[in-house]
Amino acid sequence: MEMITKEIADAIVKETSLRLNRNVNIMNTEGIIIASKDENRLHKVHEGAVEVLKSGKELTIHSHQNQAWEGAQPGINLPIVFQEKIIGVIGITGNPNEMGDIAELVRMATELMIKQEFIASQLEWKQRTKEMIIEQLLRRTPSYDVINRGLSMLRAKLIPPFSAIVMQIDELTIPKQDFIQRVEKIFGETYVITGFISLNQIFIAATGLEERELLTNIQSLARLLKKLKMKFRLAYSLMFHELEQLNKAYSDCKLALRIGDPKTEIISFAQLEVRALLHQIDKSVGKRFSNRILQCVDKIKAETLKAFFANDLNIQKTADALFLHRNTLIYRINKIANETGYDPRRFNDALILQVALWIYEQE
Repeated sequence: MEMITKEIADAIVKETSLRLNRNVNIMNTEGIIIASKDENRLHKVHEGAVEVLKSGKELTIHSHQNQAWEGAQPGINLPIVFQEKIIGVIGITGNPNEMGDIAELVRMATELMIKQEFIASQLEWKQRTKEMIIEQLLRRTPSYDVINRGLSMLRAKLIPPFSAIVMQIDELTIPKQDFIQRVEKIFGETYVITGFISLNQIFIAATGLEERELLTNIQSLARLLKKLKMKFRLAYSLMFHELEQLNKAYSDCKLALRIGDPKTEIISFAQLEVRALLHQIDKSVGKRFSNRILQCVDKIKAETLKAFFANDLNIQKTADALFLHRNTLIYRINKIANETGYDPRRFNDALILQVALWIYEQE
C-alpha cells in the first residue's frame, strides 16, 4: 500500500473526529488534505504535512506559528507509517498543550485501521484469484496458462492426488471470507483451493491429500457446519491424479447431490457410482426396461422394495422401518414376486428390481 485511499481516509476521519470531538485531517504523500471534518480544507496543500513528510518527524504548530505554515492550523501533525514507509500524515486540530497523549493514540489507531484495510484487501485479491482458478479448472477446456499464473501469484501448487468437494448450504451464518478461512484452516491452506461458485454452493479442490486425510477433514468440516448451525449437503468425488479430470469430478459431485438421499449430509460418489452409470445409458432403453419390470408395481410396492433394499434384504429390519407386522411384509414381498416374476429375496432378482427402481426415479 503506497498511498492512503480516499475511502480509508474518510473512514479514519469519521471514526477519530467523532471520538475526539476535534477536527482531524488526513494528508497524502504530497501534503494535500484528502479527508477532513472541515470540508473547506479539502484538496489544499498543508505545509505542516509537507514538512512532516520531509523530516519524518512529528510537527507541533502553536497558535502563534500557524501563519508560518500555509494551509495549517494549530495542532499536532504526525507521520503515518506502514511497512516502514511514510504513506501520509494525520493532523489533529487544537491547542497542542491540551492534547496530552491523544495525538499518539490517534496515530496508532490510524495505522491499525490501515493495516486492517491492507489485510482485508490482500484477502480479497487472493480470494478473487482462487475463484478465477476454480472457474478455469471447472471448464471442459481450461486455460492452464491462466491457472498457472494464478497459482504463481498465490505461491501455491496443485499436487496429486486430487479430489473435488461440492457443498450446498441453505444460508451462511458468518461472512463469506470468514467461512472460507475456517474451511481452509481445517484442510490446511496449502491443500485446498476454495471458493463460492454460486450463492449457496461452495467448491473445494483438494490437492495432495490421501483419502484417509480427506475423509477426516470432511468430518471436521461437517462438525464446523453444525456448530455454525448451517444446514448443508456435501458430496465428494473419487480420487484422481490428472488435473484434467477435475471437471468430471465436479460433475460427479453434482450428480451425487441430485440422486443421493436428501436426508444424507455427506455423500460419497463412490457409493453411488453404480447408480450414476445408469444416467449414461440411452433414456429410451432404460425406460423400456424399467416399465417392463415394474409394470405391476404401484407406489406402496415401490416403497416396500426401497425399504427392503435399504435394509439389506432383512425382513425384520424392513418391517420395523415400515411399521409393519412381519407377516404383512412377507405377504407384500410374495405378491411382488408373483406379479413381477422377480423375487426380491434372491440376489439376481433383487438386482434387476433395484436397477429398474433407480431408472424409474430418474424420470
